[in-house]
Amino acid sequence: CSSSVNQTLCRCRQKRTLSLCVKSAVLTKMSGIWAKYNQLLSSQPLLTKALTSLTGFTLGDVLAQNFIEDSDKPYDVMRTVRLGSFGFLIHGTTGHYFYGFLDSKLPGTKPVTVATKVITDQVFWNPIFGCMFFGYLNLVEGKSFQDYKNKLQADLQTAVMGSWAVWVPAHTINFAFIPPSQRLLYINTIQIGYNVFLSFLGNKSVDEEEKKEL
Repeated sequence: CSSSVNQTLCRCRQKRTLSLCVKSAVLTKMSGIWAKYNQLLSSQPLLTKALTSLTGFTLGDVLAQNFIEDSDKPYDVMRTVRLGSFGFLIHGTTGHYFYGFLDSKLPGTKPVTVATKVITDQVFWNPIFGCMFFGYLNLVEGKSFQDYKNKLQADLQTAVMGSWAVWVPAHTINFAFIPPSQRLLYINTIQIGYNVFLSFLGNKSVDEEEKKEL
């Protein structure tokens, strides 16, 4: 590395070596995290899925408040807590049992099996989930049962039809290719983006004109 050309080549080699070392370290770290996650899925599946859903719903609301809704509104920390707690208490737990039940009754990845699972999920579970979502928010916000009915009549159909656009193709991939133990992780990865929509819809007020029409 005596000449200027050789010194340049040496520096380039050192930079490439450093870059490869960094990439290797990152990959090793990610591999370790993935292995630990799968270990927790095996030892504590319910808690792990609940924590995964907490993360997904929390990130979804953070994104919704910071990038989707009016920037002049102050950040609502308690709203994020409500959405995160729904993920932890309701979404992760019910998803664990529902998809476990679905896999036990409809094992395999044949096209007819996958189609049946997608239909079951979107025709039956989807509106039930919507009712739980709006009901939970209504409860923790201290609203009345009439408020809950108004919310369902105003926004449940939008939530269900919005779900069809996202989850029919997503669950086709889910039931055909994703291992059962990792369904909630896959769902929550997509759900982070979908939760932006849910967060906005769940916190949209039913205006007085809509209430009068009901």
